[in-house]
Amino acid sequence: MSSAPTKQHADVVVVGAGIAGLTVADQLTREGHHVVVLEGRDRVGGRIRQAEVAGVAVDAGATWVAPGHTAVRDLARRLGCELVPQFHQGKGVLSFDGRRRVESVTALAPWVMLDLARIMRALDRAADDLPSSSPWEHPHAARLDATSLGEWLTAKRALKNTRKFVTMISLVHWGAPVGDVSLFNVLRYIKTLGGIEHMLAVEGGDQQDRMLGTMHTMVSGLADTLGPRVLLGSPVEGVTTAGDRVTVRTPVHTIEARYVVVTASPMHRSSIEFTPALPEQHYGLARTWRLGALSKAFVAYDRPFWRDDGLSGEGMSDDETVFLTFDVSPHPDGPGILMAFCDARGFDAHDEGERRRRVVDHLVHLYGQRAREVTDYTDFSWGNDSFAPGGPNPAVAPKAWTAFGPYLREPVGRIHWAGTETADETSGTMNGAILSGMRAAAEVTARLAADRGADPQG
Repeated sequence: MSSAPTKQHADVVVVGAGIAGLTVADQLTREGHHVVVLEGRDRVGGRIRQAEVAGVAVDAGATWVAPGHTAVRDLARRLGCELVPQFHQGKGVLSFDGRRRVESVTALAPWVMLDLARIMRALDRAADDLPSSSPWEHPHAARLDATSLGEWLTAKRALKNTRKFVTMISLVHWGAPVGDVSLFNVLRYIKTLGGIEHMLAVEGGDQQDRMLGTMHTMVSGLADTLGPRVLLGSPVEGVTTAGDRVTVRTPVHTIEARYVVVTASPMHRSSIEFTPALPEQHYGLARTWRLGALSKAFVAYDRPFWRDDGLSGEGMSDDETVFLTFDVSPHPDGPGILMAFCDARGFDAHDEGERRRRVVDHLVHLYGQRAREVTDYTDFSWGNDSFAPGGPNPAVAPKAWTAFGPYLREPVGRIHWAGTETADETSGTMNGAILSGMRAAAEVTARLAADRGADPQG
């Protein structure tokens, strides 16, 4: 991968070297087209990011692969990457209002379980009615989109602990509390992932498998197949369309192409100056499709001691810092590593020492005094990322979906769009990102073929 200044010509420029952008480039390159990928960061991967704790590589970003994520599985197989099951043996730990209980993570009080089941059924039923494509055409889209998930829970008279459980879902999937997210956005997400039970499950669900090593192993392997076509440290400043050409400008590169595929999240598209300007709705899209904020901490121990007590390492709580934990230890003999999802509101503003103290204190509450015997610690706050801040998915506010959803992926002249947000299937996942890249590549391939057919010189 090169970062030398160049002035180039290409068939297609891809903006962003996350898994969506690399997929676009891979597909087009294998079709014989000349592609250049521009990435503003000094690394590939986008929201796939690697960190290290106790000498072990861990996923600071996207982590899991569901059984039906065939696009990820096919790519992993092609690149020789191995998927391994998420550790799931044993009982979970639950803590609400400071009361710790060891049991199945979802084994709340019977009346709460009944209420939670009622709320989940209602969400699933409402999601089932949405079309997978063009969901804003649903006859009740405007009404559903005018309501936040929190307002809907209130109208449904959800119990306090039911609301806490749904808040945990909202924080981990959208990086925002229930009051900040449109009910319509929640339903659309549930629909594309195949139901809320699938969203929450480990075995047979969205958290079933992880990559041996990290997900970055796979994405960097894909980037390696593209070689010097990937230019790092090249944030795109402007895209100018003139006639049948598009010029893409970075601080050190100017590349002229026939088409451009932008894979940045809708929120981050606004950092690019488009000439002529995009239709005004696209600026509304960028403004309202805000990414939430989500942070992860990794705490290492000599060995996964919680397994001695028959615990899975899965913990759920309403703590202001840590609300979810998983065991991501590489081996039963150690090191033991707990991955903690942290609420940005009680985490991101603190220095590392205070963040560590808060995380470890809560792990002691969940797993006992042995959780104090930390051998290493690291964390990453996506909301504080210096280049493209934000969580895993947009926390789309009420009324934004029906107003701006139609502009998520509709091409504008020679500009096409990709990214997991634009996928109709498994949206918000790595699988959705790959599918979006394949879709955008197919769109551009068809247009390049039409261009050749219209050009008597071939």
